[in-house]
Amino acid sequence: MFRRRASAQTPTETAEEALARLESEGKGRRTPSRREAESARKARLRPVRDRKELAKRERARKVTERQKVRASLASGDEKHLPRRDQGPVRRFARDFVDCRRNAAQYLLPTLLVILLLSLVPRLYGAQLLVWSLTIALTTVDSIWLVVRLRRELRRRFEPAQAKGAVAYALLRSTQLRRLRLPKPRAKYGEPLPDRY
Repeated sequence: MFRRRASAQTPTETAEEALARLESEGKGRRTPSRREAESARKARLRPVRDRKELAKRERARKVTERQKVRASLASGDEKHLPRRDQGPVRRFARDFVDCRRNAAQYLLPTLLVILLLSLVPRLYGAQLLVWSLTIALTTVDSIWLVVRLRRELRRRFEPAQAKGAVAYALLRSTQLRRLRLPKPRAKYGEPLPDRY
């Protein structure tokens, strides 16, 4: 009746395994026993003397970090996004590019068509025409994008905040919409909100 209950931790479990198990359990988990918490704390405090073990832990940490970043890029969650994609200015620049059709996003497929046209010597004139139109249209559209984006950034944000946003938007406009990361939130033609 007054006997002590058996611990949930098996005697063969090491401190590292206990730490990994405790970290893997999410919110709503049971409170760890004192023994489990102490062994996890000691495992964190104990310096690793083996270089191989240290490298193994560092690789595992980097893998989990990359997985979090990849999941954030796919979902659009800003918590684990890379630093270059964080903040309201970058979010606005992404939405500004994503809500319009950009000539630069069709540059890669057009270049493939030009490459196929170059295989047929008779179509050299057509290849040259398509190439010239592509360059002209992409240049004009990119200039128009920069002018409008700068105007909107001046209207909505401080100049110090908007640093680098134009180059970020131009780079995003050259990517195919389906391949953009973080994934586009704005639909074509959708009006942008005033607050970001």
